[in-house]
This record gives sequence, C-alpha cells and structure tokens, in this order.
Amino acid sequence: MVTSAPRVVVHADKQALADAAGARLVTALVDAQTRSPEAQMALTGGSMGSAIIASVLATPGRSAVDWSRVRVWWGDERYLPAGDPERNDTQNDEAGLRELGLDPQKVHRVAGPDGSDSAEASAEAYAESVRRHGQGGWDVVLFGVGPDGHVASLFPHHPAQRITDEIAVAVHDSPKPPPDRVSLTFECFERSREVWFLVSGADKADAVKAALASDADRWDVPASAPKGTEATLWLLDRAAAAELDPGDPTA
Repeated sequence: MVTSAPRVVVHADKQALADAAGARLVTALVDAQTRSPEAQMALTGGSMGSAIIASVLATPGRSAVDWSRVRVWWGDERYLPAGDPERNDTQNDEAGLRELGLDPQKVHRVAGPDGSDSAEASAEAYAESVRRHGQGGWDVVLFGVGPDGHVASLFPHHPAQRITDEIAVAVHDSPKPPPDRVSLTFECFERSREVWFLVSGADKADAVKAALASDADRWDVPASAPKGTEATLWLLDRAAAAELDPGDPTA
C-alpha cells in the first residue's frame, strides 16, 4: 500500500497546537463529507486528545461540519467500565465530545467489563463494528505518542503489536496501567487517509526523534509505523520538537 512521507508542523505551545489541530480537523471533516456521505475519524485519549476536542468546540467554523454524518472511533481503549475517568472516551466526553451534535449511534465505544466477558470479546465486537461501518477506512486518525514511543495500545516489544490478520486485539500486561486494553492493529490503521500525531511536552521529545528516524523499527518504536495514504502529519509543540534536527521536514 502506498503511504505518505511524514511531515512535521511545529507550534509554539500546547494550546496553539490544540487550536491549530482543531481547526485542521474541522477542515478535514468538511472535505471528507464532500467525498462520502459520512466522515470517519478515530480519536485518541490523553491530554492532547481532550485538548483538540475542546479546541474544535471553540473553532468558529465547526458548524460547517454536519456532525450527524461523522462516525467516531477510538484507536484504543482501556478495558474499564463505561464512565471510568481513565477511559479515553470518558475523557473525550468531558472535553466536550457530546456537545458536537454527533449521532450517538455513530459513536463506536469499546465495551468494558460491564458490557463484555473479556477484553477478547470486546476486541471481537469492535472489529465487527469496523467491518460493518468502517470498511472504507478512516479519513483522519489521531494518535498521541507515549514517552516510550507507543501509539494506541501498541507498546514497544509487546506481542500485541505482532498480531496480523486482525482488526482489533486484546492487550494484556500493558506496561502502562491499566493492564488490560483493546487496541486497533497496525493493519487496521493502514487504511487511513490521513494520520496525525499530536504530541506536546519535553518528555516526548526523544520518542518523536526516534519515531522520525529513517531507520526506525516499529518493534522498538511503534509510533514510527502508522502512515496515511495521503498525509502523515506530526503536529508538535516546540518542546516535543526539541530533539529534531533543523533540517527535518517542516511546514
């Protein structure tokens, strides 16, 4: 599959990054709705995942998106009960996701232990939802990046990232709590039109540098693997970009 070369865009600080990414996301969704009846996006958790939702709410042009025609997914989820404050979807909800005017039937949440018998059952159910509603791939996938270079719940040297021929996988013994999670796979992410990495903070600078290295291996640095078929954007603040060479591609 043809993929795009990574492009780096550096913003002054975390808030500037969130605001610019929020405006960029609105534009991407408007464009997607000119191509297809529905726009498809996969969200991320963490502080940046919540910050971009809050910025979208504050973006003047957000009304240009028909939010009832946006289908929402998450790249991964902690296997915790619905509403748990550590869940990605809970954090995004608290940041304002529910205020966007989305159709709740098009917001695809991963079942926790209150809704399934196991993380494996949740992964299987989530994969089936993707087969039914997301087979065309995602217009935009948002990733955070951990200080260890992980994306979604695909961690360095963890067997879950070796899974093939699957859409979603149960992750156990995660090096970052909680230990049980559900993650989409690298193969699933390959069908994404645009992949955006949203990274803020000096503690992520080494991971950003490692992921953008020409010889990066996903086993060591999972964030080096996902690429969009049309665009792969590393949207950084200055602190996260601190270890990059001045000659790295920027916009």
